[in-house]
Amino acid sequence: MVRLMARLDWDMLLCTPEPGPLDKAGFPSARLPVGGLGRGEGARAVGAWPRARYLARRRDVVYLNGTICGRLLPALVGKRTVLHVHDIVDRVPAIWRLADVVLAASQAVADHLGRLDAKVVYCPIDLDPADCEPPWPSGPGPIVAFLGRIEPRKGPLDLIRAAPAIKAGAPDARVVLIGSDPFGGDPGYVAAVRAAGEVEHYGWVEDGAALMRHVDVLVAPSYQEPFGTVLSEAMAVGTPVVATRVGGLAEVVEDGVNGRLVDPGRPDQLAAAVLDVLARRETMGAAARIAAGRFDADLYARRVERLIAPPGRSSGGA
Repeated sequence: MVRLMARLDWDMLLCTPEPGPLDKAGFPSARLPVGGLGRGEGARAVGAWPRARYLARRRDVVYLNGTICGRLLPALVGKRTVLHVHDIVDRVPAIWRLADVVLAASQAVADHLGRLDAKVVYCPIDLDPADCEPPWPSGPGPIVAFLGRIEPRKGPLDLIRAAPAIKAGAPDARVVLIGSDPFGGDPGYVAAVRAAGEVEHYGWVEDGAALMRHVDVLVAPSYQEPFGTVLSEAMAVGTPVVATRVGGLAEVVEDGVNGRLVDPGRPDQLAAAVLDVLARRETMGAAARIAAGRFDADLYARRVERLIAPPGRSSGGA
């Protein structure tokens, strides 16, 4: 999005807690700590209020990307502020009403924002991502893949439990899990996943979108998901998907057209859906590629630009 907005003549200053990919991309940046998710971490954001006001003093718009950044809203009264919510939240802090514009990553996210007039802007993707060599060895048979964090919310154990039925219906199918547990939240769950012999295990891949051309069916067996970028990335290259009917996933997948939707926690439904998609992969894959067009990054940047530009001035150059 930053590259696209720069092409639209926006003069941007990026504020991040520590150096990262945005700095390496060569964009002007500044450090601004806002605290983490732990108890009492919000106090760090309060300490950053003076610096936030200083950095924003000559800017027309301040875009706060994520709910943690919303802690800065009281410091920015008088500035045009945009709060972009990417998570399904249980509670809407009162200070979020200070934002001039609220963006939501899906309708599912917006539905949890109470009376805030949130505008839905689905997460952007590259419709023609780069290719890469997959971590699994080449061989015959379709690849049925999970890609994501290894944690209970993502539900990879359900795909493992579905694997015997998938292989019974498609004996040459290979079920692969790509991912890791970066936050160390549930070691017992991770151990159970790693111990499973019904699937192939591979570590984290930085650019998951680059793998999608090598996958025949992508599976997202999540129990909660704000949007599901991994689904749209797969669909963009013609890979149909199987996902649970939760959160924003149902907004990405049209059941029976470009993939299948199932109930969470039902490995039997998961297996049946995977076999159905494998049997109709060509037609579903073609429909998936067409459907992914609405998540194009260029369209996203232009929509966001229209929503956040100050009233009374044309988009571009703010």
